[in-house]
Amino acid sequence: MGFRGLIGLIVLCAAVPAPAMGVETIDVLVRGGTVVTMDGAYRVIEDGAVAIRGDRIVAVGPTATMASRYQPQATVDAAGRIVLPGLVNTHTHVPMTLFRGIADDMELMDWLQNHIWPAENRNVTPEFVTWGTRLAAWELIRSGTTTFADMYFYEDQVAAATKEAGLRAVCASTVIDFPVPGSKNADEGLAAAEAFLKKWRGDPLIVPAVGPHAPYSVSPDNLKRARAVADRYGAPLVIHAAESPSETKTIRERYSLSSIAHLDGLGVLGPRTLLAHAVWLSDEDIATVKARDAGLAHCPQSNMKLAAGVAPIPPATTT
Repeated sequence: MGFRGLIGLIVLCAAVPAPAMGVETIDVLVRGGTVVTMDGAYRVIEDGAVAIRGDRIVAVGPTATMASRYQPQATVDAAGRIVLPGLVNTHTHVPMTLFRGIADDMELMDWLQNHIWPAENRNVTPEFVTWGTRLAAWELIRSGTTTFADMYFYEDQVAAATKEAGLRAVCASTVIDFPVPGSKNADEGLAAAEAFLKKWRGDPLIVPAVGPHAPYSVSPDNLKRARAVADRYGAPLVIHAAESPSETKTIRERYSLSSIAHLDGLGVLGPRTLLAHAVWLSDEDIATVKARDAGLAHCPQSNMKLAAGVAPIPPATTT
């Protein structure tokens, strides 16, 4: 899909310093729209323009100024539209697009144990993952989402289909203690994750990661091993955490700790950790996440679908 296909929704842009005076040849000039830069000053440029050469944005500014400095091979008329950076979806299982509508109106563990995990074991193959990712990529592009953070089985196929679509992604290879598609146990999952990290590190679009599923589905020793693999390659670690009351209850019964305290005690938290959902956090948990500089993926739609609760976003952002 070219820029003309995207402009009705959203165009990726970023504020960069304007070049020296003098006309330069560029490939595309997106002009005449309201440009939301998201730069340090949060500038909004009415009747703004974005200059593009190859796969890079070379300048952003008022249309009149940009038109005098750049000679484009093609022009996109963005009048009456908003031009802003691509959206980012911070937690996905993109192949599960093919499971849409399965097992609605139930709590997380019932949904997982009695419906989704059995459906995955019956249906998920590398081909399933490829086509599910392609469908998801089309929907992401239509929504203006250009980057996402994913965790699933056969993540190599997710990465390949994502790259094929021209999207960016953090792709986490799943580690879980019991048999799942592509892996019989955590040993196989960790070996696959390490091979995945080796294959995709340094890619311009794909950031490979390790994805231990959750503190209730991965043992303490295997969580430590997943952290060690991620650290060995300087890779992110993506994990579901503090998602539902049932998880909170399970972790307290097993370890007498909150999910966050449990993960912190194992050394899982850190600047390259992304915690998905994080609904059931105490003030102490929030302070721990902040102290470890870990990231949180807020998933309000999923949390509502599975009756997981409401994350403490307003208190967390006002303290």
